[in-house]
Amino acid sequence: MSTLPAQMTVVGISRPGGPEVLVLEQRAVPTPNRDEILIKVAAAGINRGDIVQRHGNYPPPAGASDILGLEVAGAVVATGKDATRFKIGDKVMSLVTGGGYAQYCAAHEAHTFLIPRGIDMVAAASIPEIFMTVWHNVFQRGALQPGETLLIHGGSSGIGITAIQIAKAFGATVIVTAGSKEKCDACIGLGADRAINYKTEDFVAAVRAFTDGVGADAILDMVGGDHVEKNFDAAAVEGRIIQIGFMATSQAKVDFRKLMMKRLHYTGSTLRARSVADKAMLARTVEAKVLPLLRDGRFKTVVDRTFPLKRVAEAHRRMEAGQHIGKIVLTI
Repeated sequence: MSTLPAQMTVVGISRPGGPEVLVLEQRAVPTPNRDEILIKVAAAGINRGDIVQRHGNYPPPAGASDILGLEVAGAVVATGKDATRFKIGDKVMSLVTGGGYAQYCAAHEAHTFLIPRGIDMVAAASIPEIFMTVWHNVFQRGALQPGETLLIHGGSSGIGITAIQIAKAFGATVIVTAGSKEKCDACIGLGADRAINYKTEDFVAAVRAFTDGVGADAILDMVGGDHVEKNFDAAAVEGRIIQIGFMATSQAKVDFRKLMMKRLHYTGSTLRARSVADKAMLARTVEAKVLPLLRDGRFKTVVDRTFPLKRVAEAHRRMEAGQHIGKIVLTI
């Protein structure tokens, strides 16, 4: 640690509000705990949770950094007393509970992955949160099986483009919704079997037509609001609906008789607040089952745009405008 600077530049939040509340600050470089590593951050992924936290509605878990940023890529520059998975100089990407919008970030070694050969830092920073979120929700909670149909709302988002490719790699049929022809075309280009422009089509009718009236076996939803009841209509009998966000609203008026009549399973989750052990188990599963797709070139990372740390407010504005296709990444 003696060769590291004492201070670093980070993105702070001056008060809850819009992108203008994001300010550059000087903070002490963190010291990794006994089972953590310290990463010199080259790039940090931007996620919807960062936007919600900036508004004051997604406080970090107890003991986590209040600095935004849930995934980073960079080089290991220090290790805790009991951290043995990585050595100084290793190029890694990691899921973190906060602290990513900074020059240095402490990460639990069990939530960290070596960056596969051929993947640059920007692409790597777009991977940990979406790979873990998709695997846990689509395959563990949603129990998607080969031959089944998955409906993904927000198909051109970071989560969406990841779910498309992983679901296709594991033998599923994929339907997505997106808000423009450009986004729909991008989803088809990544392997989606059907892309529905929700601004011009009724997605329930489109899903039922595409599946010959059966409906989707699993639905991944980050919208909420009136999508909740529409998902009940679009789902197949014994379908699984997985809620991972509320871009519209977390409140909805729903006729729950549909849930009963179709014997639906409705579940939801967040990743950030899960225990260290839970996330460690998930990371090892992703490492074994999903990272090979990246190593073998069967998964295409999609980075919409990069912004330097000093332009973080612009990056947040782009995400909130909903114009992006794929991930938005900060370069440090």
